[in-house]
Amino acid sequence: MKVVILAGGYGSRLGSLAELIPKPMIEIGGRPIIWHIMKIYTHYGYSDFVVALGYKANVLKDYFLKLHCYNSDFCVDTGSGEVSCFRESPDSWNVTLVDTGLETLKGGRIKRLEKYLDDTNLLTYGDGVSNVVIPEVVKFHKSHGKLVTITGVRPPSMFGELIEQHGRVLSFEEKPQTGKGLINGGYMVFNKGLLDHLTPDKQCDFEFGALEKLAALGEVMVYKHSGFWECADTVRDVNHLNKLWESDQAEWKIWI
Repeated sequence: MKVVILAGGYGSRLGSLAELIPKPMIEIGGRPIIWHIMKIYTHYGYSDFVVALGYKANVLKDYFLKLHCYNSDFCVDTGSGEVSCFRESPDSWNVTLVDTGLETLKGGRIKRLEKYLDDTNLLTYGDGVSNVVIPEVVKFHKSHGKLVTITGVRPPSMFGELIEQHGRVLSFEEKPQTGKGLINGGYMVFNKGLLDHLTPDKQCDFEFGALEKLAALGEVMVYKHSGFWECADTVRDVNHLNKLWESDQAEWKIWI
């Protein structure tokens, strides 16, 4: 089963952070957030990735070409260019990197990956981390027989929340989960039949297009996840995720 990661967007809400690197390369705890996402999937045995590239595609290509060396001490023979690494990489992945176009919307990106995909595939965005149990999402998907399963999550509040009793402040909670409705948190599963509803046109969207139409046909189901989920959508989000990592409160770190 392939894991598709959509990694081609501009990350415009990240301001200067995304001027030189694509959004999935924004660092949390000294590692790109795409690395964190891949570690989540690998924990459950899914290590065959297809990454849809767009904005700053060369940065992601360079990262994965050099990841083995980044994970090790190494020696370079500057005469021959030969590189010798001194230990095996802890990240043993098969990563297919596909340039799906600079301006292509998500539906077009997914369609352009068609020849690399299996009959059933996993799909997520390149900016969200979670402690969702992915095999349970897959099990749910197989149980209902529809084309698409999305993971529904409750987004964190934009603001902190104070806990009070009789006018006395008891504690402050930073970015609590809201009580509002579910949103699509990524961590999806889809059958290849989804691709029949997409085109390679760069204006082919995914959520506001194919998913809406398939939902009307009863072909989209939601797996409800009540645990941790957060995305690096703004600078404030990135700072919060780094704070969680540094204080050993990163609930998405399910790997050893």
